Amino acid sequence: MENTTVKTIDTSKIVYPILFMISFSHFLNDLIQSTIPSLYPILKGEFSLSFAQIGIITLVFQLTASILQPFVGIYTDKKPNPRSLAIGMALSMAGLLILAAAHQYYVILIAVGLIGMGSSVFHPEASRVAQMASGGQKGLAQSIFQVGGNSGSAIGPLLVALIVLPLGQGYVGLFAIAAFIGIILLWRIGNWYADRLSVKKTIKHHDLVLNIQLSRKKVLFSITILLALVFSKYIYLASMTNYFTFFLIDKFHISVKDSQLYLFMFLAAVAVGTILGGKLGDKYGRKKIIWISILGAAPFTLCLPYLSLVWTIVFAVIIGLIIASAFSAILVYATDLMPDKIGLVAGLFFGFMFGMGGIGSAVLGAVADDTSIEYVFKICAFLPLMGIITALLPNIKGSKQ
Repeated sequence: MENTTVKTIDTSKIVYPILFMISFSHFLNDLIQSTIPSLYPILKGEFSLSFAQIGIITLVFQLTASILQPFVGIYTDKKPNPRSLAIGMALSMAGLLILAAAHQYYVILIAVGLIGMGSSVFHPEASRVAQMASGGQKGLAQSIFQVGGNSGSAIGPLLVALIVLPLGQGYVGLFAIAAFIGIILLWRIGNWYADRLSVKKTIKHHDLVLNIQLSRKKVLFSITILLALVFSKYIYLASMTNYFTFFLIDKFHISVKDSQLYLFMFLAAVAVGTILGGKLGDKYGRKKIIWISILGAAPFTLCLPYLSLVWTIVFAVIIGLIIASAFSAILVYATDLMPDKIGLVAGLFFGFMFGMGGIGSAVLGAVADDTSIEYVFKICAFLPLMGIITALLPNIKGSKQ
């Protein structure tokens, strides 16, 4: 009996089956979320929406996906709940079914709000599961988890283009199948998670030594810098995820279907960049990867609004590859600063990410209505220059930075 318990709580080896399961769950979660911006061209035509109204849809979704996350993280740091993973997916499934049947603008807002709440419940505990299964390779584990989400975000628009665009809004309900699969999978992950929690006291102090040389003030300052970097990254990504299709249609007069295909190419590059970023962060240091990922994207973002169609797509793919590697490095760096508050850190950063994406989308939509969608891309191009503030981050002793 004693030997079985020791085997169960061994944290020295990476648990790939659980990592791949939680990554696939993240894939399903973000696949569902990605239906919302992918539906914008359809909803804009069906409901005669302005860019500002589209921005409000994103704002409702992103705020419900962000405001709750830090509170969920704080609560689950004290009282982890393995079943919250499946509960979050169930909320998303309900939102999808409502969205498929929506015929009024306010019903759309309710539906996307439920999907946002599902995401808000999912991410803090899912990030904790990824860390618990990491075997100490936290950057790699976070990237495996994150690449699932990015892959879902990439494939979602493609499925919408192939299924919903030709068949109609009601076929959004087909995505509820993905949510149902997610509920079953997350219930099984919850069983593994519950077993780990039953012996939590024996492994409680793993990795708590990394930040002992930093004062509370320095830790809070560093978290603020990291949040500012997330701000620059996700406001830019909001412009790409929500308005890149409109930018391509407006500037190059291509079809909606082609614009969705090019958005898929960008998001696929984001998925590849994510997995590379985590692995490189473990090997060469997370601070270096943050530098390269954000500031390194600036030359390409500054050129993108002035290029031909072919070079616009090429540069969009390069931007996706470079800028995507930042989030895993940022999140793991933050958990190194606060290793006993994984739920809070994950909730704060995922929540801030979604919140900035929502606010940014609403503001950028209003700017696009007043000026042009091309002007939005010209001003957003300067955001990656904020990567220069990475220099203010400390080097954490005992952790490769």
